[in-house]
Amino acid sequence: MTLPLKKERDEMILNMGPQHPATHGVLRLLLELEGEVVKKVVPIIGYLHRGIEKLGEERTYIQNLVLTDRLDYTAAMSNNLSYALAVERLCGIEVPERARVIRVIMAELARIAAHLLWIGTYALDIGAITPFFYCFREREKIMDMFEMVSGQRLTPSYICIGGVRKDITPTFLEALRNFTDTFESYILDYEGLLSKNPIWLARTRDVAVLSKEDAINWGTTGPVLRASGVQFDFRRATPYCGYENYEFEIPYGTRGDCYDRYRVRMEELRQSNRILKQALNNLPDGPVLADVPYIVMPDKSQVLTDIEALIKHFKIASGAFQIPKGEVYSSIENPKGELGFYIVSDGSSRPYRMRIKSSCFVNLSALPFMVEGQMVADVVAAVGSIDIVLGEVDR
Repeated sequence: MTLPLKKERDEMILNMGPQHPATHGVLRLLLELEGEVVKKVVPIIGYLHRGIEKLGEERTYIQNLVLTDRLDYTAAMSNNLSYALAVERLCGIEVPERARVIRVIMAELARIAAHLLWIGTYALDIGAITPFFYCFREREKIMDMFEMVSGQRLTPSYICIGGVRKDITPTFLEALRNFTDTFESYILDYEGLLSKNPIWLARTRDVAVLSKEDAINWGTTGPVLRASGVQFDFRRATPYCGYENYEFEIPYGTRGDCYDRYRVRMEELRQSNRILKQALNNLPDGPVLADVPYIVMPDKSQVLTDIEALIKHFKIASGAFQIPKGEVYSSIENPKGELGFYIVSDGSSRPYRMRIKSSCFVNLSALPFMVEGQMVADVVAAVGSIDIVLGEVDR
């Protein structure tokens, strides 16, 4: 393989990854160093490529839902939501109000769980182990709640086309209320360990700075963009699931360094907890799934002897539901930034084309710009501060 870097005198080419724990997945960074100063960085991706976009064109709209769990697998509920919103917009499906509120609950729980995972692993990158145990203590409670409603902890496929798969239970509501009542005190624990820690400050202050203008020019989204001073959030800019009815702030930074990216995510924990409390207090009664059939392609070799029973069991409304031709793009604010689905329909039960807008992929593209001229140790801090998941980068 020809290296994309040219080695000059007194310079060294160093591979970081793809098995390095601080690359947060199978990311390979090719570093051109002069001593310990980074002269150039080339991210090399594709080690986790599974062809999800192409697989989506070979499966029905319903079958594709399970593929979305495997993108940002730290926030699968958000992936389910973005895909479901795209298909619903394509088909003109109206989601019941109770399902919309439940979706907000699941999306904000996913945001908290993803940020807790990030804080714990980012602290490990920089050399602190205690925050990892603190953060996973609360993250496990969220995983337990996901298991209550879906039977799964990491890849739930709970948010589906038309609403959610089943209603939440009183046990879930009790667990959620207990969580929201105590969570803010735990945030103070995390901040007590990190926010004024001199080692943490030395490793994150003025490291991997991304100015407001550069953050916009590189197309970054999510906490990376907001840490650079851009107060932009899709939940406020293009509301979905009724987010316009919730009161919450959009945290943003001023420096655009690793510390600001940490502070933005810490404040987002509080804002998500604030949204959860409002959702709990305003949860309406009613159905949780729209009256639309599942989109099924039956096996032609199957002998259908009891069509009425089949219709009732599989919710197939023969001739009552038609996938329209056309194209649609829908995006949400997932924990890492914009996650969008672009779907082209030819009227069949499968997407003709499906493409995914990945915030992790776009944010990673700004990494070389952020770390050139800094030290090797700063590369570790910079990669962690972006918060990438290679399942979404490679797709």
